Amino acid sequence: MKKYISLLMTALLFSFGFTGCDPETDEEPGGTNVEKMAGVWDVTVDAVDESGNILYEDPYGIGVIQVMTYNTAANVDNEMWLDDMQNFWAFKMKVDVNYAARTFSCASKDYDAAGTGTAVVTNGKVLEGQAKNLHGMPNDSIVFDIKFSDDDNGLIYRFSGQRYTGFYE
Repeated sequence: MKKYISLLMTALLFSFGFTGCDPETDEEPGGTNVEKMAGVWDVTVDAVDESGNILYEDPYGIGVIQVMTYNTAANVDNEMWLDDMQNFWAFKMKVDVNYAARTFSCASKDYDAAGTGTAVVTNGKVLEGQAKNLHGMPNDSIVFDIKFSDDDNGLIYRFSGQRYTGFYE
């Protein structure tokens, strides 16, 4: 009798195992509407003048930092979040996107939830395959200028770098 009960339990277990693998939907997972512009970026920050000429390289001596770009909750192709993850000026703001041209900018907007100040983002671009990592492989790059209303020095900061690959460089 034990043999039959064991056999029945094994068959029952297998049948549950096979039904647990059935797909729930026929939908294919996909990316977001700003997928090719979204990511984590290793960047450096320089101070530039109105013409884009570098005034000070790494004016605060912070070296390479990370910023993030990612889709908004609306998941549209004409806006995304720009976030320095509190690595530089503690900004997190939505920017306007031209997805086809891979450009972004924004007029004067609050750069944090506390309303500490405003920022203007100009000349934002994501350039696909235009950077090279230390091993010579092509990588996407990012560049943008940002000016903060509460900066006592009144500087324009240029962020430039490339997509974080996850590998040690």
